[in-house]
Amino acid sequence: MRVVRHEVVLPSGARDTFEVDESVQFAVAVLVLDGDELLLAEQYRYPIDRWILDLPGGAGEVGETPEEAARRECEEELGFVPEGLIPLHAFFPNPGRAAWPVHLFLARGTSPGVAAGGDEAEQVRLVSLRVEELDGRIADGVIVDPSLLIARAMAGLLGHLPPLAVHRP
Repeated sequence: MRVVRHEVVLPSGARDTFEVDESVQFAVAVLVLDGDELLLAEQYRYPIDRWILDLPGGAGEVGETPEEAARRECEEELGFVPEGLIPLHAFFPNPGRAAWPVHLFLARGTSPGVAAGGDEAEQVRLVSLRVEELDGRIADGVIVDPSLLIARAMAGLLGHLPPLAVHRP
């Protein structure tokens, strides 16, 4: 992580100091729709000490476009290359402390690739869910990853998936 200390003059004219995470230029995450199933990553996240469902993704590398990074990250993490990337939204996960955006994409289908493996700190498993199952987990508070929540909501809002809804018996 690269945290940079900035001495700034605010719009009010007041002076202040901010420490800003400038460790990456951008991050990416991909909501993958393969037929009727969403292909998600299940990963252990040490800071919250639990396994969570999230999206394949990660930091962009120097010289990469967000689309290139999205393809590379999906292949490294889950062993497939996403096809037909559609931009969904870009957001700043912590605009008070980080200067980098997360670019969200929807992929309609996959082609075979090769998972990178070998990084013991990154434990990733492929999980396949129907949209309705994901929506139920969102409603139950099981989904905590902001990229997944925002990607699902935006895919519904833009008409790529049904609107986010929960149907209880």
